[in-house]
Amino acid sequence: MFLVNTEKITTWLKQRALRAGFSSVGISPAVSPPGAPRLTDWLDSGYAGGMHYLADRREAYADPTSVLDGVRSIVMLTLDYRTKSPQPTEPGQGRVSRYAWGEADYHDLIHPRLKRLANELREQAPEARVRGVVDTAPLMEREFAQLAGLGWIGKHTLLLNRSQGSWFFLASLLTDIELHYDTPLATDHCGTCTACLDICPTDAFPQPYVLDASKCISYLTIEEKNAISPELRVGMGDWVFGCDLCQEVCPWNRRSPTSIEASFQPLPDTNPFDLAALFSLTDEEFRARFRRTPLWRPKRRGLLRNAAIALGNRPTPAALPALVLGLNDDEPLVRGASAWALGRYLRSNDRLENDATGQARAALQEQLEREEEADVRGEIQTALTVDQTERAPRQ
Repeated sequence: MFLVNTEKITTWLKQRALRAGFSSVGISPAVSPPGAPRLTDWLDSGYAGGMHYLADRREAYADPTSVLDGVRSIVMLTLDYRTKSPQPTEPGQGRVSRYAWGEADYHDLIHPRLKRLANELREQAPEARVRGVVDTAPLMEREFAQLAGLGWIGKHTLLLNRSQGSWFFLASLLTDIELHYDTPLATDHCGTCTACLDICPTDAFPQPYVLDASKCISYLTIEEKNAISPELRVGMGDWVFGCDLCQEVCPWNRRSPTSIEASFQPLPDTNPFDLAALFSLTDEEFRARFRRTPLWRPKRRGLLRNAAIALGNRPTPAALPALVLGLNDDEPLVRGASAWALGRYLRSNDRLENDATGQARAALQEQLEREEEADVRGEIQTALTVDQTERAPRQ
């Protein structure tokens, strides 16, 4: 056991965290988080979707010593990422979540700061055990952030702060030093507001404070590796990576600060995001463009799947060639989503030019003749069936 001046090192650590660029800092004891039983119920309800790694580590989430042996204190940190306002999209364009507008993956920005902060703490207390994590370890960050006085967990299940809103990342620094702990925030300031619940187009909130991730657009566009359920596709609208709807309508986000981080500033083509050009990128070109950005997460197959669905939700003749490319893609997931999108073009033929619907129908019929993947054939057949049974009658 080693001795440190608790008050002195706590004050010093908070100052260093703010100097490192974090926007706020709070400290909680490394206890079993109060929400651990709710996490178990949530997992048992199937709300995690395909994120099986959560269930595989369910016991670990209840015990922070699984992240750092002997941990006594958890330093919770925030980093604001709000920049500009989202621009309206036109047909052929898609929306990307605010946190992914910039040139850098937030993990690559936060990890070096955590490492530097951890090293500085070791210099102050050479015998201390320290570990920094950013949403990859089995740690209930929002629970510990609330214990650290940084906010409350809102009805949309995100951490909310009265002055910061929710446009921030969470990071953690765990140590076996006993620090001075902040007072937990016990008040829920959501009141009777249900804006975040009401806005969700896929009904991903079965009740306040509970998210069915398997229906959440962020999960569908980032975590889902397979074909997206047809009944959820229309609700995805023009979102191709993440979703901000529940945060955009939150009253507490009206006063959230603007980030000065250069890496979070929107790139020219992310707000909004041009979709058609994605289908002509080779694997190498896709990697070169997105490898170091958040958009790399779903990989090429996932992002093109999402783009096809977005184009199907807002049919426009200008995007038709891109979907035909997608229908001929090497990746079955992309072909299936493109087939669904072209089916939406057929359904919307009362709003599109006749040659556009004719091209869509011809492309589907041609691909059906050579398609060998059963799932993709099913998508094509469904699209063509829609063409025969659900077209709006011409006036």
